[in-house]
Amino acid sequence: MRETTIALTDRAPSPVGGAAPLGPPLLRIDRVSLRYDLPKGQSVLALDTVSIDVTGGEFAVIVGPSGCGKSSLLYLVAGLVEPSDGDIFLQGEAVRGPGAARGMVFQAYTLFPWLTVWENVEFGLRRRRMPAAERRPRVAHYLDEVGLTQFAEAYPKQLSGGMMQRVAIARALANDPQVLLMDEPFGALDSQTRLSMQKLLLRVWEHNHKTVLFVTHDIDEAILLGDRVLVMSPRPGRIQESIAVNLPRPRTLAMVMEPEFIAIKRQIVGLLHGVGEEEE
Repeated sequence: MRETTIALTDRAPSPVGGAAPLGPPLLRIDRVSLRYDLPKGQSVLALDTVSIDVTGGEFAVIVGPSGCGKSSLLYLVAGLVEPSDGDIFLQGEAVRGPGAARGMVFQAYTLFPWLTVWENVEFGLRRRRMPAAERRPRVAHYLDEVGLTQFAEAYPKQLSGGMMQRVAIARALANDPQVLLMDEPFGALDSQTRLSMQKLLLRVWEHNHKTVLFVTHDIDEAILLGDRVLVMSPRPGRIQESIAVNLPRPRTLAMVMEPEFIAIKRQIVGLLHGVGEEEE
């Protein structure tokens, strides 16, 4: 895996943005492979010797072609699936099954339909037996962060798709995981709602600098959100290249038109689709 940095002329990255932060990794994916067994003794190698280090406070984004194992990699980190080979460590401890230290936001809407917005956000806190006096201000804070305070008593069926994903983000953050795993959380949304959700996530992340491992098919989204973009190969998924995004924070949607942004996008498109500089 190569590490590439695209410099930004006449601008310095913020301490949090830009190249991958220095220091020991919070999350380490160490030579992980995943093989699925098929009928008649056959198998498919979905991931092949994947290694990634994610440091505390980093927003790392994975892009790759459909079927390359991006989502499978998140399920491995979440402890929902066991690797065929290799190990995953969080703060030096091996991941062995699901745990509260890893929060997950899925592409599909995963709210409990019989619970209100407030009850969905506080669900994990109740499971942990957090006292009500501690739960209330935390739930209120994250509903405010995602702009849903006035919908606290609404049920999921009364919400739009974007609003349901905001609830899911608030629920994950309320549990204060060490790592937030996001599997194409905006993939099912229309383009305008998706842009709004990207703006919201950028704002929320600027407030808490939560460590994030984010999967997307959208190259613009990857560059806009990430400190680093990890580009995967077709199946079996491998990390082709790690590209540091040296764009200053806070970021805005207008950045997608800037030459530096376009240069990073061109590089990622080239890796994904084999477009070389000779074609420019």
